[in-house]
Amino acid sequence: MIERVSRNYLEIKSLSDLNEVTKPSHEYSIELVKPTDFQLNKFFYKQIGKKYYWRDRLEWSDQTWIEYVSNKKLSTYILKEKEEIVGYVELIIHSSEKEAEIAYFGILENYFGKKLGGYLLSQAIKKSFEQNVKRVWLHTCSLDHKNALQNYISRGMAIFKSEILKTKIA
Repeated sequence: MIERVSRNYLEIKSLSDLNEVTKPSHEYSIELVKPTDFQLNKFFYKQIGKKYYWRDRLEWSDQTWIEYVSNKKLSTYILKEKEEIVGYVELIIHSSEKEAEIAYFGILENYFGKKLGGYLLSQAIKKSFEQNVKRVWLHTCSLDHKNALQNYISRGMAIFKSEILKTKIA
């Protein structure tokens, strides 16, 4: 089945534009995954992405995953509640362009409704600007979580490009 999908590209150009969501409680933490662990990225990609038609990495071999997470431009952060993993964000720093891309971002479904997406996004934006960038950007589409676009806009991001794609949904 072919479906029309709207894709929006959003950006934030200053940390002062961030409408930050504060930490919901002291039980939550955000940690840089170090050393890298391709199994963790693969787990989150599959678990979060299955509902939103994330498909491009499903065919990746373990070696491809290892090479991806070993890229020095990539940082993966995980959100935890005590010792339980809750969500993740992949940041790709493009130093020469002085920008950061939020490549993948999401919360496991059993943690929905706790305002954790806003908190994790706030922290991802802050951590990006700590890398001496002048712009943080991402893209989202109509297949993503129903609150995704509003979360990005609510944090202070603005749409800079939109497009309609025809995508096979199976």
